[in-house]
Amino acid sequence: MNQKSAPQIARELFDEIRQWPIYDPHSHIDPHRPAARHFDEVLGYHYFTELAHSAGMPAQLVSPELDPSTRCRNLAGWLDRIDNTVQYAWLLEIAREFHGFEGEAVGPETIETLIKSGDKESVGPAWDTTVWQKSNLEAVFLTNDFDDPLIGWDTSKYIPCLRTDDLVLKLHEPRTRQRLNAFTGMEVVDLESLRAAIGKLFDHFVKHGARACAISLPPDFAPHKPPLITASTPLRRALTGLDVRPDEIDLIRRTVFWVLAEFCNDYKLPFDLMIGPIRNIYPAGVSGGRDLFDRRVSLADYKDLFNAFPDVTFPISTLSPDAGAELVAYSWIFPNVVPNGHWWYSNVPTFIAADLKARVEAVPKTKIIGYYSDAYKLEFVLPKFNTFRRLLSQTLAESCVIERGWKMDQCLSLAQAILRENPRKIFARPRE
Repeated sequence: MNQKSAPQIARELFDEIRQWPIYDPHSHIDPHRPAARHFDEVLGYHYFTELAHSAGMPAQLVSPELDPSTRCRNLAGWLDRIDNTVQYAWLLEIAREFHGFEGEAVGPETIETLIKSGDKESVGPAWDTTVWQKSNLEAVFLTNDFDDPLIGWDTSKYIPCLRTDDLVLKLHEPRTRQRLNAFTGMEVVDLESLRAAIGKLFDHFVKHGARACAISLPPDFAPHKPPLITASTPLRRALTGLDVRPDEIDLIRRTVFWVLAEFCNDYKLPFDLMIGPIRNIYPAGVSGGRDLFDRRVSLADYKDLFNAFPDVTFPISTLSPDAGAELVAYSWIFPNVVPNGHWWYSNVPTFIAADLKARVEAVPKTKIIGYYSDAYKLEFVLPKFNTFRRLLSQTLAESCVIERGWKMDQCLSLAQAILRENPRKIFARPRE
């Protein structure tokens, strides 16, 4: 019988797990400038600005029109109001890990030191390498526009992902059509030419090492199979610049989405679905802090999709923190539904702990994708993953060792599957 306490076991597990290379299956990293060149690129992360704004900071204090150092100084004066949050803990870990910060708090008294140490413009790509190595990264997945040329970086480290929000949600807008025509060299005017154009996009992305197709969907989107004959006329009108009604826009979106799912099936790419955000609920908010979620979203709206494409893996992230039980149930029943990380408003330790415990207890261990950073700069990958690795260690200690009598090796094997083996398998190279 194990005589150690759960916290002692969790510490031992974490000390081992924290040494593993990080495989990050979703981020917003710019591969041409992956690490922060100015501390403003760290402190300007929307989590910090929106929390400070929520605590009373006027939005204009972090306006893009201000110079970076002024934004840092302005925001630093409000950080004491959010130092209770996990996001602030990430900030401290970044400052200490990458900038040698020894202070107790980031604020007006210490911000000048961090502005100075965070100035990496002259170091350039060497700083990217430093952050990569200090973080012990293996691979980081990107979020690439459909017309990204995908050149200029090592795609074995920074892995492309075809992001399709604009294609699905904005195809009726002139700018999206112009981009699609220009990038594919085609005149896309109907369903047939749209299929051909999307096929070119998949060819391009797979050729450059892409391993997933991804989209963020609003809560009222229901991807039922579209009646293609009925959809062809409004689709043709939209593609040729004619007006379409709101109900026709919905039909166009479902049609494009379904075509994308068909290509994921053909190319053996996972279709990564992030479900739930409503955009611009709070127009007066700071950049990145204007969107929320709707608790009424349900995976039942996706049943037609899951049934129609049994060979497509659907890694699912749900934005509402109370949607975890439904995601566990769908992952329990559907072989092609996979719970994927803990996203945005659900990326809070209390919510992660509850969802993670349920997934460990109820979802096959070969299907759980533990975490992704959703980071915009490399510096955020390590502190975010460390938060998850601590919670995973606690869950394994309590649910597996204390409650079920598991050995440490069993726990570490499960942790390897959740953090490394499953994402590498699910997001494997196409056609392998």
